[in-house]
Amino acid sequence: MTSPHLVFQSLVLGVLLGGLYALLAAGLTLYFGVMRVVMIAHSAFLILAAYLAWWFHDRTGIDPLLSLAVTVPLFFVAGVLMQRLLIRRLSPVTLTMMSVLLTFAIALVIEGLLGYVFSGTQRRVQLGYSGSSFEVLGARVAVVKLIAFGLAVVALLGLYLLLKRSRLGQALRATIQHRDAAALVGIDTDRVAGYGFGLGLATAAVGGTALALDSTIYPSLHWHWIGPLMAIIVVGGLGSVPGAAIAAMALGILQSLLQLEMGTTWAQTVFYVALFATLMVRPQGFFGGRLAQRF
Repeated sequence: MTSPHLVFQSLVLGVLLGGLYALLAAGLTLYFGVMRVVMIAHSAFLILAAYLAWWFHDRTGIDPLLSLAVTVPLFFVAGVLMQRLLIRRLSPVTLTMMSVLLTFAIALVIEGLLGYVFSGTQRRVQLGYSGSSFEVLGARVAVVKLIAFGLAVVALLGLYLLLKRSRLGQALRATIQHRDAAALVGIDTDRVAGYGFGLGLATAAVGGTALALDSTIYPSLHWHWIGPLMAIIVVGGLGSVPGAAIAAMALGILQSLLQLEMGTTWAQTVFYVALFATLMVRPQGFFGGRLAQRF
């Protein structure tokens, strides 16, 4: 029988993991919500950001968190250009299907470039606090996991405030709810879609840096992440940022608890079981209706 101490430890780790999952999935939700684009390359951009954080630390010896001052605006601009130069040229009739093929190709290009520049050797950021931890109510919490969770909270809170309190956020939410109606009231939906894509890649910059703090990275690692992240946005409801965050937290905690009995590899199947169950019971996702429109 599993001890209460181990269960509590797993709950704490599950909350931290769920926060990271929520950050990693936020961009995918924005892409689909604003443009109905299935962005297969999102996880490849996460690994690209992780490599840039590792490279920054390797060359300068400075904490990779400071690389965010460069990577966040760089990824935002890259997202805007990607939408305007590539995504916008796709036919609206086949946009969702063709976006899968296009972004799949982009993911392969990023993977190939990372392999060419950095080779296939596994990399890991080594920091003074990488092995540090502290105790909270009997549970050991790694410092790097807490920092990654803190980054997720700050980034998601910033995204929430942007969407709720700014004119750009209002335009984004209007475009998510009904693109044609947003255009009728004077919103430049093409420009807003570009900014939405930029914000999605900006979250990838933050998420990739958080991932680099506690993970060994290699060029093909993005294929490990795309399945769980897609499952999260489907369960949460396509287009719903709060729904994705709730689903990420629930699945992160469930995965952590299942690891006690099933091990790490089998516990990850919870994402695919949740995905299949959602598609059978509620295809629009559990928060894809009213909650998505309110946001």
